[in-house]
Amino acid sequence: MKRKALIKHLMQQGCKLLREGGKYSIFVNSKTEKEIPVTRHTEIADFTAKKICKDLGVKPVR
Repeated sequence: MKRKALIKHLMQQGCKLLREGGKYSIFVNSKTEKEIPVTRHTEIADFTAKKICKDLGVKPVR
């Protein structure tokens, strides 16, 4: 999955970019206050994208 598609999905689900780290962008779900790092690779494995969504408490990306 492309990183841009995952970020777009997270934003549509109500997540926001909290800050930029060294190798990661930190996203937060404003409803649950959960934070998760998202790597800056252009391709993210599908199972990793699903895990990110699960950890943030949003519906999984297709």
